[in-house]
Amino acid sequence: MIFVTVGTHEQQFNRLIKEIDLLKKNGSITDEIFIQTGYSDYIPEYCKYKKFLSYKEMEQYINKSEVVICHGGPATFMNSLSKGKKQLLFPRQKKYGEHVNDHQVEFVRRILQDNNILFIENIDDLFEKIIEVSKQTNFTSNNNFFCERLKQIVEKFNEDQENE
Repeated sequence: MIFVTVGTHEQQFNRLIKEIDLLKKNGSITDEIFIQTGYSDYIPEYCKYKKFLSYKEMEQYINKSEVVICHGGPATFMNSLSKGKKQLLFPRQKKYGEHVNDHQVEFVRRILQDNNILFIENIDDLFEKIIEVSKQTNFTSNNNFFCERLKQIVEKFNEDQENE
């Protein structure tokens, strides 16, 4: 199963939802797909979906999934990472009206080097990245190392933002 979540930010993320729905429609993806659509106004025709999920529902979908595709917000991908899930991060981008700035893109780039996460910036790469992440072996979480490294990355990110 593939679980797609766009978070709760009040701007749409139609670009990701439409592409996932198209990949399901044309048979490129045969796995079951569930999408948490948030404030997006595109309604999936070929995937199961719900606008918002409770914490318990999110946990159930993450636990059930083989692959998690999510926006660049840290809570979801850290949760998935701690469960050893294969992940694709597709951060919201300002130029598409998906967020007020590109902090998700910047944050994701910083954490990529240390984790088993694939980053998608171009929607045209989505299907290729789904295939790539599906072939990965699951990894064992090392929460203490991850938390310490994430703390360092966030501190460095904040320092850089203050210096701009």
